[in-house]
Amino acid sequence: MENRIVRTQIIAFKNILVEEEKSTATIQKYLRDVEAFYEFAGKEKVTKDTAVRYKNYLMENYKPSSVNSMLAAINRFFKEMGWNDCTVKSLKIQRQAFRSKERELSKAEYFRLLKVAKQINNIRLYLLMQTLCATGIRVSELQFITVKAVKRGRATVSLKGKTRTVLLPADLCRKLKQYARKRDIERGSIFVTKSGRPMDRSNILHEMKALCERAKVDRNKVFPHNLRHLFACLFYQTEKDLSRLADLLGHSNVNTTRIYTCVSGAEQIRKIEQLGLVM
Repeated sequence: MENRIVRTQIIAFKNILVEEEKSTATIQKYLRDVEAFYEFAGKEKVTKDTAVRYKNYLMENYKPSSVNSMLAAINRFFKEMGWNDCTVKSLKIQRQAFRSKERELSKAEYFRLLKVAKQINNIRLYLLMQTLCATGIRVSELQFITVKAVKRGRATVSLKGKTRTVLLPADLCRKLKQYARKRDIERGSIFVTKSGRPMDRSNILHEMKALCERAKVDRNKVFPHNLRHLFACLFYQTEKDLSRLADLLGHSNVNTTRIYTCVSGAEQIRKIEQLGLVM
């Protein structure tokens, strides 16, 4: 297909996503996936056969979850172009009954990361990690932890048309108030860069990875979302209340929350062995 036609179609698709107020990251991801599909298809006309062959290519080169993510993007594109007969089915993935220990951040490892952040005097990161882990918020929601929110002890998070209230622990509020006073932050977001802009995922990830060697924590376990995951796992272990956890995490569907209730593989084995079914 001609490059001019392809570019016109992609721009039209982008405009639709913008009108729907999709996040910048989501729009960029969808466009990357559509462009990757066109690179695979080359100059041939897009047909069901093209889409099926692309699906097979993805299955050979990517994890099932990644395949489904890419297929979701091109299926949405096909529907917007009116090519409903080109859509393909996503892969059926059985939910894993336990978490991978290689990716699971423990509470002890979390505290070691905090200790190192404080030792190197990166107080911003030290408090930022505690804020993510003590509230379970997403990195994108960190901007709503403002001076005003800290004074009130609760933050109003509003993203993607959804609004919820996040409660802030008293000890955390006390620490954040002290931090804001020392940094002369009188209003707006608590966690900002030197230029005054809210910290983003890449800033935080880079700083967290820098702690790994001294903290003796596997780099593969250290990323912002794992702090949210740790909060969710510890809350569920204590309360066993899936509905309440869904509210705290801002999930509209409880099934989304179930991924945080999985025990580790080692814990799963221990529970199975306790059944005493092997003589």
